[in-house]
Amino acid sequence: MLDQFIYQPIHSLPESGKISAKSPSNIALVKYWGKTPIQIPTNPSISFTLSNCFTKTTISFKKSKDFAFKFTVKGTEKPSFVPKIESFLERIKEWCPYIFSYKLEIDTENTFPHSSGIASSASGFSALALAIVELEQKITGISNENKYLKASFLSRLGSGSASRSLYGPAAIWGQHKNIPASSDQYAIAYNDFHENFKNYQDTILLIDKGTKKVSSTVGHELMHNHPFSKQRFLQANSNIESIIDVLKSGDLEKFISISESEALTLHAMMMTSNPYFILMKQGTLSTIEKIWSFRSDSKIPLSFTLDAGANVHLLYPLAYKQQVLDFIDNELIVFCQNQQYICDKVGSGANIISASYA
Repeated sequence: MLDQFIYQPIHSLPESGKISAKSPSNIALVKYWGKTPIQIPTNPSISFTLSNCFTKTTISFKKSKDFAFKFTVKGTEKPSFVPKIESFLERIKEWCPYIFSYKLEIDTENTFPHSSGIASSASGFSALALAIVELEQKITGISNENKYLKASFLSRLGSGSASRSLYGPAAIWGQHKNIPASSDQYAIAYNDFHENFKNYQDTILLIDKGTKKVSSTVGHELMHNHPFSKQRFLQANSNIESIIDVLKSGDLEKFISISESEALTLHAMMMTSNPYFILMKQGTLSTIEKIWSFRSDSKIPLSFTLDAGANVHLLYPLAYKQQVLDFIDNELIVFCQNQQYICDKVGSGANIISASYA
């Protein structure tokens, strides 16, 4: 099944070059929580791909007998990130041996806070993977379709949800018996949307921009002996079928019900694990209560979802953008750290910004 990802060069390696790639974050509608080695999900997930929350990664490379890499964030070295990159490169060595013929300089920058529950690992690893496979395309001539598929496969080895960031407007990762072509190894694009979900908005309230006290990696591990894990995995498999039907039919009421339930279930799994932990803040809960009141009073189909963090994603059709922004400014901004929020929307996925070779 993975033969298509085997490295098969037909051209010589470039002496040097520079590649820049851009990849967005994503927000899961049906959540992935729990995995087995190596980065295999215990249930399938589906996400909206975002647009304005993205990572730009630039790889500069030069042939060398001795492999080495330098990692920077906006030009500043960040030693704390190096072990993650090192581990990722080691994991993909079997599939991308060519990168070890170079000295690499990897520079990255986000348009949003790192490690705060806006899937920075997803955008970061997918941007890095796409840049690497862009170099492979130069050497092997693989098609664009296979380039993105392999980038999704490699991204997963860095961060599971990163596999979904390659594709827009939505992506499915994880094998499901009733979803053709679905796979645990990589994500597939999903774009069968009713008109109601085209140009869907995601305004992210930055309740807490700090680093999470418990990482997603630790949270996933705690699902192994979780008392409710089996039921959760069954629920996710059922919900992904239901939400695909909703995205096709345009049923906003059912979309709200499934996506909010998934968000709360994700955090319920955290609060009932051993050891238990809470990533929501007081402002998260206050925001949710305000959203429920606003929706009841206004009849505007505004819903929320949460990722593994305190920040709140407000999901709604474009037609209601001004009313929602007014609601945020009047009632929700008080819960945002430094009164900050990010206006985003469903996007088209990752892309190469530039590539040059010598």
